[in-house]
Amino acid sequence: MTSDAPLYAQVETALLARLGVDLHPGDRLPTEDELISEFGVSRITVRRAVQNLTARNLVVTRRGRGSFVAMPTFTQPLTALTGFVEDMDAHGLHTHARVLRIEEVTASSEVRAALDLPLGAMVTYIERVRLAAGHPVSFDRTYLPLELGRLIAQDDLENEPIFMLLEARHGTPLVEATYALQASTADAAVADALAVAEGSAIFRIERTSFTTGQKAVDYEVLHYRGDSITFTTRLPRPGADVGDR
Repeated sequence: MTSDAPLYAQVETALLARLGVDLHPGDRLPTEDELISEFGVSRITVRRAVQNLTARNLVVTRRGRGSFVAMPTFTQPLTALTGFVEDMDAHGLHTHARVLRIEEVTASSEVRAALDLPLGAMVTYIERVRLAAGHPVSFDRTYLPLELGRLIAQDDLENEPIFMLLEARHGTPLVEATYALQASTADAAVADALAVAEGSAIFRIERTSFTTGQKAVDYEVLHYRGDSITFTTRLPRPGADVGDR
């Protein structure tokens, strides 16, 4: 290494140049020993370079597993009812889904309450992993009224979002939704779907979407990677004239 910059800065710059080229989100960085051999520097130098990349949220270190290129992060305003594909399109990211399950099940009390269904009602249950730029961002569990769900189940759910299918193909305009967002941790199933360690921080969202006439047509439990998204909103002060801002 021949630059006048400190050795740790030179290693940091060299690694930075590889991000998005040779190393992509989720990829493991070379081990400390590999970096020591490659750059001919001390372990302390390598550690400082990686620590600096971690401080810049470009790399994450997992105890006992090594350092990895961080996932891309997104800012999601909670100001309108939009779906995953619309949200990722706003960031210029290609999306698709892995469909894990589609089946007809008896609605639980939670699902019945959300969709205003009677005891014993059946619903269509759909389980998907949603990916942006090829990386898992959200794990979705979707419940639809049975007949509507049977139509949706015949569509290309790997490439067509349910919101679009409801509105454009199945004559069900969406007008509003209720959201309940909470901080949570990934259980084994969620962790496997999102490619994170069990117990990792996630956002859990319960969303019920309504069509005209206040009819609930889509109940979802969404699980977002905690390291991938920041939710934002803007709230007026009660009684304030928003024209004053």
